[in-house]
Amino acid sequence: MFSTRKRLATGAALAMLAVPAIAACGSSDDSSDASASSSSSSSSQTQSAPKPVASIDSLTGNTTAIKLDSGFTDALTSLKLTPGTVGTAKLQNGSLIFPITGGNVTYFEPGTVSPYVIGQVQHEGSGLSLSAGGTKVELTNFNVDPGVSRVYGDVSVNGKTAVTSAYLFTLDGRTLNPLKTGDGTATLQGTKVEISPVAAPLLNKTFKTDAVKAGLLVGTATITVSTTPGD
Repeated sequence: MFSTRKRLATGAALAMLAVPAIAACGSSDDSSDASASSSSSSSSQTQSAPKPVASIDSLTGNTTAIKLDSGFTDALTSLKLTPGTVGTAKLQNGSLIFPITGGNVTYFEPGTVSPYVIGQVQHEGSGLSLSAGGTKVELTNFNVDPGVSRVYGDVSVNGKTAVTSAYLFTLDGRTLNPLKTGDGTATLQGTKVEISPVAAPLLNKTFKTDAVKAGLLVGTATITVSTTPGD
């Protein structure tokens, strides 16, 4: 979930297509045979590469919702931190909701390639605020990168930019449910969102505490994207 940083984690998918180089030895005929063998092997591996179940080159709308975990809200209370929303974000029924503003996503059948969800999901113009005393931290412009299991974003303190495209949250996709489609949308639900090892010390320093721990569960994400062009 973050700013203008554009990342596409395609390493695993490309690895499925890559063919190790074969060093030619012996006579020129042997070299020709090795080359032909390599070409045949490459063609075979390319043909057997998995095809995505779904691929959206340009995301045009819908939302990422994070159902807040009670442990996270209890931690905020104990730290006397007041959560809020920024820009177009909403807090409804215990979930933070961020409109999707761009990006792309490709989904493979689980087990055929790792990672099986790649791309980026951008949320420009929205975010989460945390306030205590006279200090207000805003985490905005989230960019979800499922390929590396991270969420990036911009951080400001009392209205002044502190860092851009910071690694704020870690994604745990082991609890991700199978892709659901219908009514012009595709939904990925179940990924856990945790405070990153970068965000934890940043928040601790800002709010003069040591209670924010890396790995603290923020909540469970549901990403809903439009599969209808122009929506």
